Amino acid sequence: MIGRVLFRGSIPSILLACCLLITLTGCMVGPDFHNPKVDTPEQWSGVPQKGISTSSSEVIGWWTVFDDPQLDSLIDRAVASNLDLKLAEARIREARALRGVVASDLFPTVNVSGTYSRTRRSGNAAPVVGAGGGADFVAPNEQNLFETGFDASWEIDVFGRIRRRVEAANADIASAQWNRRDVLVILLSEVARNYLELRGTQRRITILRENIELQRKSLDLTRGRLEAGLGNKLDVAQAEALLTTTESQVPSLESFAKQAIHRLGVLLGREPEALLPELSSEKPIPPVPPQVPIGLPSELLRRRPDIRRAEMQLAAATARVGAATADLFPSFSLTGFLGLQSANIQDLVKSSSLLWDVGPTVNWPVFDAGRIRSNIEVQNARQEQALISYENAVLTSLEDVENALIAYAKEQQTRRSLMAAVDANRRAADISSALYAEGLVDFLNVLVSQRALSQSEDELVASDQRVSTNLVALFKALGGGWQISK
Repeated sequence: MIGRVLFRGSIPSILLACCLLITLTGCMVGPDFHNPKVDTPEQWSGVPQKGISTSSSEVIGWWTVFDDPQLDSLIDRAVASNLDLKLAEARIREARALRGVVASDLFPTVNVSGTYSRTRRSGNAAPVVGAGGGADFVAPNEQNLFETGFDASWEIDVFGRIRRRVEAANADIASAQWNRRDVLVILLSEVARNYLELRGTQRRITILRENIELQRKSLDLTRGRLEAGLGNKLDVAQAEALLTTTESQVPSLESFAKQAIHRLGVLLGREPEALLPELSSEKPIPPVPPQVPIGLPSELLRRRPDIRRAEMQLAAATARVGAATADLFPSFSLTGFLGLQSANIQDLVKSSSLLWDVGPTVNWPVFDAGRIRSNIEVQNARQEQALISYENAVLTSLEDVENALIAYAKEQQTRRSLMAAVDANRRAADISSALYAEGLVDFLNVLVSQRALSQSEDELVASDQRVSTNLVALFKALGGGWQISK
């Protein structure tokens, strides 16, 4: 019954139905994309016994573990205003628009045209004789021609060349989306890292100033002992040298603090000095949580945006191999024209002015000096490069996590040792100062103990800062944070 209905239609409708059937059932040449198989370890090798849990975690809003409202505010403003993020979003829109350009080839193109021409035939040419009203007549030397109508063409995607290109464009869109998420992960970690470094630097400046005040008192003490005839000029010179050396460290730290504020301003899409009033006052370094869930290595492949981006780039490269392969096969097109043509404009709308033509076209390249096969080799090489890039992204991500785990765990050990060192050096400084005031030890003991205290306190603050920034690096390596803005 269906075949009977089809064959009763006009020739154009039969051709159209055949073309639709071919398009819907046509094959797609070339390889199909499959998620690459990558072996990952079952457990992380660098997981410390304390502070890290391998329980599954999405690490979505990881910066909230620092419990710092100002950091939360900076993160929110950066996500809303960062220019790198806006650039990545623009690239997503570009990829979507390009997909529309490619997908349009799946549909017919229809053009409307209208022309007018006036021609004059040579008087020395043979007269044009035609039939008119049952009697022969000679066409005039000068003649008008009015023509208007629709012309359409449609490439029938039998072997999937266009559909493979659409498949590649869809993968490009996904790649652009994962690229934006990767930019977001980097942005979150940069904001947190710069903020933590700022707070650590401000704390180091405060400790330096406290030590400067302590060393000034020691200098006053040595001068007083010299004036009383109990000391010597060497003690005074050594005290002055220690004081000025400590004072010399302040400007570089103040410069680093200003630079961190400037960097945060740019990350928030503002002028560098915009955050100076807000961030110039000292605040403590946010402490790390007692337990951090990181999940298993197998979860990393689905979470890290750079891995997913590489996967989509591989999918796009695979589809382009198929599009290139389809050029080896014939292409089929359906073209047609429906319009009106008349020598007199008043007769243009009459039924007798109607003209049309429709017909299929087959194009099959027979000789192209190897261009098509060379292009296939190009696309195969690009697919191989994309696969290598994917495997490299997986290995690099595993390395990032392992390194971040080791750095986080070992820095915590360093911090514990420095805390004990600070306590011991503080006791030594107090004891040596008291003994020197009583004349029981020389000033060298005071000098050594104060220098050791100053150094250990500075190293402890720097270690506190590194513990926090190493945790940020761990969250970044895990690919957390992009889920807040999909």
